[in-house]
Amino acid sequence: MSENAVWLKVLDPEELPEGRVKAVTCKHRTLCLTHFEGQFAALDNKCPHQGGPLGEGSIEGGLLRCPWHGWDFDPLTGKPPGGFDDGVETFPLEVREDGVYVAFPAEDLHVRTVSDVMVETLVNWGVRWVWGIVGHSNLGFGDAMRRQEAKGALRYFGIRHEGAAAFAASAYGKLTGRPAACFAIAGPGATNLLTGLWDAHVDRAPTLALTGQVPTTLIGRGAFQEVDLAAAFGGVAKYTAVAAKDSNFPEITSLACKHAILEQGVSHMVFPDDVQVVEAPDMKAGSPEGRMAAREIAPPQDSLAQAAQRIAEAKRPVIIVGHGARFVMEPVIALAEQLNAPVLTTFKGKGLIADDHPLGCGVLGRSGTPVASWFMNEADLLIVFGASFSNHTGITSYKPIVQVDYDPMMLGRLHSVTVPVWGEVGVTARLLKEALGPTAALDQRPDVVDRWRIWREEKTRRLSEVEGGGVHSAAIFAALTATAPQDAIIAVDVGNNTYSFGRYFECQRQSVLMSGYLGSIGFGYPAAMGAWAATQESDPRFSGRKVIAVTGDGGFGQYMAEYTTAVKYGMDITHVLLNNGELGKISKEQRSADYDVWQTSLHNPSFAEYAELCGALGLRVTAADQLEGALAEALAHDGPATVEILADPLLI
Repeated sequence: MSENAVWLKVLDPEELPEGRVKAVTCKHRTLCLTHFEGQFAALDNKCPHQGGPLGEGSIEGGLLRCPWHGWDFDPLTGKPPGGFDDGVETFPLEVREDGVYVAFPAEDLHVRTVSDVMVETLVNWGVRWVWGIVGHSNLGFGDAMRRQEAKGALRYFGIRHEGAAAFAASAYGKLTGRPAACFAIAGPGATNLLTGLWDAHVDRAPTLALTGQVPTTLIGRGAFQEVDLAAAFGGVAKYTAVAAKDSNFPEITSLACKHAILEQGVSHMVFPDDVQVVEAPDMKAGSPEGRMAAREIAPPQDSLAQAAQRIAEAKRPVIIVGHGARFVMEPVIALAEQLNAPVLTTFKGKGLIADDHPLGCGVLGRSGTPVASWFMNEADLLIVFGASFSNHTGITSYKPIVQVDYDPMMLGRLHSVTVPVWGEVGVTARLLKEALGPTAALDQRPDVVDRWRIWREEKTRRLSEVEGGGVHSAAIFAALTATAPQDAIIAVDVGNNTYSFGRYFECQRQSVLMSGYLGSIGFGYPAAMGAWAATQESDPRFSGRKVIAVTGDGGFGQYMAEYTTAVKYGMDITHVLLNNGELGKISKEQRSADYDVWQTSLHNPSFAEYAELCGALGLRVTAADQLEGALAEALAHDGPATVEILADPLLI
């Protein structure tokens, strides 16, 4: 026995009856304890053949039998019968007055691995948050993250479903412009990430997917949980690296981060199980130093001049902003104020200008306001910043259009535009403002005031309407408008609840997160978890802000187990849940297409009681006059809280 061995108590004698075995873990070692013929013994818990857990086996015919493949060992010496030399290591054991003790050898100091190198590289690139599930094919990488978390350099959240991990990382990327990561095992864990990663891909959110893989010796042999992950992620990932034992680990990790940030999408890294633990004591981690150029590019002078001329000649220009303008709104608003031009947003751009700004006109399109649609119809020029011209937005294609985008492929993507301008949105807006002299633009501010008056009068008339039973969406979002903090971050789901939010909620300085192009139900609550992480940082744009999730009963039902994740980590998320007992948007679509309403009803629990069972605050609202009080109480609560509102399924 080594002089550095440590004697540790492993059990009381009465815990292990005669003829029985038990697995016992002390420090980082799991042993198989046996009690046979009045003696105790301590054996390595791993069978030397396939690693089967001997502590889950049994003593049969005087021999300890491996539960995986039936190989036998002497329960006291660990030796196999028949003179074979594939025995099990044993450890010194003493039965003392106060229990059974085993001498554990001193643990070796940790030798830095390639997983350490990769995780350190992620940290150097600014990755601070990871959501995922630790499992048998990602343990080495997970242990490297554990070490960084212990240093305070990284925070890991163990979630209940990998799809929620990907949505959380995607939402964080949309909100901040920086990548976070989701983490999964090989096979089903990795494939469960795909929906959330497609959300990140189509909405251009920098996101890292970190997936384990079966050992390299088993790849291509149809092993348990083997999936060709590079192929499975091929359509969603801007970059994929499959690590090998001789890979340049700092470089492939740096490239993954760089692609995610610059191409605004998903980077995917695959780590075979055996590669994760390759020792790399002297390998230096990668960093972004010298790898990233400034991205504030100016447009070509000729296209800038053409755009300025068109704008100067317009009498009723309007500005339309999309998700691509979310970090650079100050120069866009300054241009609007110079032109006295109304500012409309796409649904993904909701909140980029306050609805109470003298030129703010709310959302355009299917989820929008009649204020925005009226101004687009009256416009003689559309100035579009960072929008993708989705068919749901309804930007009129036949009007003269000046389109500005950082991505040249987005310019004239679906149809011709009058003046396509390739440049960073903020830089271009500033240069356009500087290039403009006198213009023909009319002051449209009085029209903005008038159109809002008409729409708010209509919303007021709707407050007391009842048709299908339950509270009208107009009342729900009027109450949320009145109670939500002006700088809240609001993650919304998909369905009638979201359409109503777009139409009725009036933004001030709130930030809104949604599953835009993918439109994936279930996004709302996991996205709020991603947003909450941003509020824990020192970044003044997000630090300390309240996070609100708005979902329907159908969307929340898909990831409702993540409520326990929020409680576990103390996430201060206020959840506004519209419960109408059905997939209301689908019912509406069936009616409008002249189909019978079929298979859209839902059997729901009391979500308020569910919140309480999970350890959170749960409140239930059945009438409009209860809304503001319940919302205020939930918003004041320090921790997860849910306001379940019985909503009218017909009035949206």
